[in-house]
Amino acid sequence: MITSNANNYNHPILTEKINLNSVDLDLKSTSEIVNLFSDADKEPQKAVNFAIPEIVQAIDEITLKLKSNGRLFYIGTGTSGRLGVLDASECPPTFCSSPDTVQGIIAGGEKSLIRSSESLEDINELSISNLKGKSFTNNDVLIGITASGRTPYVLSALRYSKSINALTISISSVPQSESQISSDIDIRLLTGPEILAGSTRLKAGTATKMALNIISTTVMIKLGKVYGNRMIDLSVTNNKLWDRALGILFDIASVEKQEGVKLLKMTNGSVKLSLLIALSNLDVNQAKELLDQSAGNLRIALSKVNRNT
Repeated sequence: MITSNANNYNHPILTEKINLNSVDLDLKSTSEIVNLFSDADKEPQKAVNFAIPEIVQAIDEITLKLKSNGRLFYIGTGTSGRLGVLDASECPPTFCSSPDTVQGIIAGGEKSLIRSSESLEDINELSISNLKGKSFTNNDVLIGITASGRTPYVLSALRYSKSINALTISISSVPQSESQISSDIDIRLLTGPEILAGSTRLKAGTATKMALNIISTTVMIKLGKVYGNRMIDLSVTNNKLWDRALGILFDIASVEKQEGVKLLKMTNGSVKLSLLIALSNLDVNQAKELLDQSAGNLRIALSKVNRNT
């Protein structure tokens, strides 16, 4: 059911307010418009910086859940949903994580990634059905993304998640005074009025993308998928990634290209396992066993090798 917000016409929420810097947007030159956007896009970074305490808490609690075989779900509609699906889809190739570990749910499913389905935003029951279809449990995590803080599809998913005691996180772009959201961790990315009034694919979307990048990447770091600042759990599936993997082996373990190719073939393309073999002189089976004992963390595995030598 679609309801009118006519009573709020004179008091729009933050994401619907008029940006006074762009009231005559259609009269400006191309250069003036681009400069307006450039200045406005400084706001997402400020918004993320202000929300650091909540982002840190979210990362630490998500990590605990994933270490206990929980899963992370993003849910949203429109731009918010697409950003969640995008972030989730980047995790397997970057960190060699299972596609089940981080998942994105968008109202309307895959077709909504390329064709807008705004009418589905107002269906409360749909998001609950989508979560149940994923066998969502209290061991999982839900991040509900709604720039306005008012999207029924997302709010109902958050309420359902909280009702079954799953870790529930919200990301919105309005202050609490304009939208009360039922979540354990409430991340507010306050980017202010958009250059094009109401178009939250702009500053609000940019801030959301930044926050999701930080959350998923830091969680994967905490799960041992990074060594130094190198992605040692990347999935070697094309020539570019072969070159990257060989570069990582050389930078960290001084492994020359020919030996690196041999190691990667021996380990079925596992950079992490190849590094452990190169740095420890263990054979493949010994290195696999040690990594398993170290929860897949290369630094922990190497510390055990060093203690035993």
